[in-house]
Amino acid sequence: MVINMITRTKENDFKYAIKGALVIFIYFLFSIGQTFPFILLHINISELPEYIKILYTLAVELLMISIIFFIFDKEFKKAWEDIKKNHLKYFNKYLKYYIISVIVMIAANLCINLLGGGMSTNETTIRNEFQIFPIYTFISAVILAPILEESVFRLAFRSIISNDFLFITISSLIFGGLHLIGTPFDKLFPLYLLSYCSCGIAFAYILKKTNNIFVSMFFHFMHNGLILALQTFLFIFS
Repeated sequence: MVINMITRTKENDFKYAIKGALVIFIYFLFSIGQTFPFILLHINISELPEYIKILYTLAVELLMISIIFFIFDKEFKKAWEDIKKNHLKYFNKYLKYYIISVIVMIAANLCINLLGGGMSTNETTIRNEFQIFPIYTFISAVILAPILEESVFRLAFRSIISNDFLFITISSLIFGGLHLIGTPFDKLFPLYLLSYCSCGIAFAYILKKTNNIFVSMFFHFMHNGLILALQTFLFIFS
């Protein structure tokens, strides 16, 4: 038996929209205002030891996750009960959509390389962080980022947008676009966007079909883990 995480009715649609909007607001508030406490206390963040900045960033991410889990408490509990019973079915059924998205991502990246483009700013930042702080990068990119991003760009957006096409399109475009902040807006930008949006489309589609945030979250864990494993291999043997 499949337990629906979100069961929409005319009566509760507004409630879900409020929850989703609140989570999105919290995510961007914390992301934009992360350095505000240091400014308020007149602390120059650039002069702090790197381990302090890392611990602070992890604490902020964990606080955001805790608040989001509190807001979507019932939805996460329903999703957890469902995933315990149906995880193998979901994995076997929706793995192909993830694989297709990876193929599209690889094709887009190959086109970028052939046309003389480099790595996106986001990818460059992650690689540099991994070489200096591998444990932090693993925790942040493989564990915390999928939880946060799926909760915000999939669950929160789905709570607001009931139309399937609009949900998949808007959530994946915003998800991909935010990963490209700092990347030059030139003729290659659509390929960069396709590279990042491909998995976002797959994750949104998987959520639409399963109505379970933990399914898309699992594939996001797997995706980031595989990319980091590849970067580890290249770092060691290059």
